[in-house]
Amino acid sequence: MPLYEDKHNAENVIKVSQATKDSAVFGTAKVVSFIADQVAAAKTVAFDGWYGVDYKAIVDFVAKEMEKRGVACEFIDASTMYVSKEALAEYKQPYITDDPGFGYVNGEGVISDIQDKDAVAALKAKLAKADKATVVYGAGAATPEIRDAYAKVFYFDTTMQRLELKMWDGELIPFGYTNPPEWYNWKEYHYNDFYLLWRHKKYMFTAMDFYLESYDLDDLKLVTKAGYDEIVATAVKYPIKQVQIFQPGPWGAYRHKDLWDIKGLEISAWNKMSGPEMSVVIDFGAEKMLNFPLINLLKHNKEVTGEYMSTNYPDLWPLDIWLDDGYFPDKQPAERISMPIHNHPSSRYVKSHFNEPLGRYETYYIAEAYEGANTWMGFKENCDLEAFENKCYESNNLVPIEDWKEYICNWKSNVGDLYLIPPGTTHGHGGNQMVLEMDTSPSIAGTEYSFFQYDFARNSWDDNKKTMTGKPLKMHLNHAFDNEHWRRENYVKDHLRARAEVTTWNKEFWMDKFSSLPEMPFDIERIYFDKRGEYTTSGEHLQIVTLTVGHNVTIRSKSNPELFTSIERLQCVAIPANFGDYEIISEDGSFWLSFSDLMSSLVLIVILLVKPAGLLGKQIQEKV
Repeated sequence: MPLYEDKHNAENVIKVSQATKDSAVFGTAKVVSFIADQVAAAKTVAFDGWYGVDYKAIVDFVAKEMEKRGVACEFIDASTMYVSKEALAEYKQPYITDDPGFGYVNGEGVISDIQDKDAVAALKAKLAKADKATVVYGAGAATPEIRDAYAKVFYFDTTMQRLELKMWDGELIPFGYTNPPEWYNWKEYHYNDFYLLWRHKKYMFTAMDFYLESYDLDDLKLVTKAGYDEIVATAVKYPIKQVQIFQPGPWGAYRHKDLWDIKGLEISAWNKMSGPEMSVVIDFGAEKMLNFPLINLLKHNKEVTGEYMSTNYPDLWPLDIWLDDGYFPDKQPAERISMPIHNHPSSRYVKSHFNEPLGRYETYYIAEAYEGANTWMGFKENCDLEAFENKCYESNNLVPIEDWKEYICNWKSNVGDLYLIPPGTTHGHGGNQMVLEMDTSPSIAGTEYSFFQYDFARNSWDDNKKTMTGKPLKMHLNHAFDNEHWRRENYVKDHLRARAEVTTWNKEFWMDKFSSLPEMPFDIERIYFDKRGEYTTSGEHLQIVTLTVGHNVTIRSKSNPELFTSIERLQCVAIPANFGDYEIISEDGSFWLSFSDLMSSLVLIVILLVKPAGLLGKQIQEKV
């Protein structure tokens, strides 16, 4: 499915030195001229970077500039350093696997593993003897084995959103290729190529001379390494807002039309508010802003995620936040408005099957509820579980299961309800509500682990035609039922319908905290206030704050008031572990909110907090 971006109020405004501002170059013409100056002076130069960058277009820009200056320049495609296409396929196969839905993460590989050592040595020798300007371009152009052959290295970056759009359009050029192959797919990228690119990017953080945002070829942006380092080191001192992404889907609905103006988005199934595949926009006080992947900030992962996460789950952005659109102006059958019936895996399961570090531990918070709002979760007490499994296999989402409602429990939803969804719990958003999904994030690559059991044998969304005429979703039946815990109605009622208990009450604000389960690795708390509330990261863990009631709040550091940001309703912000004590200030005055028997003018904040102890430790892994 395609995706749509929303950059409204996504700017992260930070303060950096004047030297960093002055080092930045903006606009394609100026950037190309700057690069040409460097190439002419340095002689040997690498254009390295991530997938999705149009290296050929950039080379064409620079070549024309060099020709205009009368400077001879040779351009060499980095693909010449790679092993044969047959050897590449053999290397990748253990990570692509024969699993139709998922692969196996390449946990140790680097780009050098798939480069031909003799070819690298030959190119290095050629560069040493170069008598004219020479540029090597493409992903992996400056691996450690050849980095010292270059006088200057440029690193070209782009966002995951832009990359995925290119992948879906068949425009990505993988390692060792000069043109997009027809067969390249998301598994190859998410389980192998991403990890090689990510480890190389971490090396380039130290090895590059210049960083370039190449999100838009018509508006290239460049900063020096020193400038980039200061920007990133400063950004992680502030609350971090991300560029929201929207995706259509077979259960997609229409509340987004009332809340956001997303050109081209007809129906919305997912609104991703926080996650590793997101991007950040940085306003550092210069002429223009930078837009780069969120994961770049994990260069300072201890400051962002805290010591526990950075030690035990290095390189992992631990939390995903989604807003599932479920508003339909007219009554619709459950088979149209419901999310697929599915479950999620535990840490032990994803580690053994996919080599991922963290399972999917999920919650549903009901942010808005309309007439008939409901959630599917658990199995009815007396239903035949074996019969349901057999029917799912017989259907394979191609033939309707006419009596599926006889198996799955349905729960009425109200604003403020919280559903706990530990691994192996069959569930699905039932429609007529806006659901704030708060989950652990299993994959730094953004791979999503939902095991579909049944999607009502309906057609999927075709975004080109803007009709529900796409092929039915593929199921993951073997994984789904291997992972199934068969939790029934009474268990859901007693353990998974969370209850909130007041924990703090003072003149300015009060807080409550939802009940949880030992295996759930985060807590969810709410702050209610009229003008001002307080909270803290304690210097330990990343938090996510979401405004669910109200219009606008400012989140400000108590120790350093210059560190602040503002969010709007149904927008979230990540609070880095190093942020410490902070205050939350209402920017739009009072309004009325009904909560239990209390009527007061309050702002409601939902805070998602990683627990300080025992995050998916040995005991829990043994249980789940």
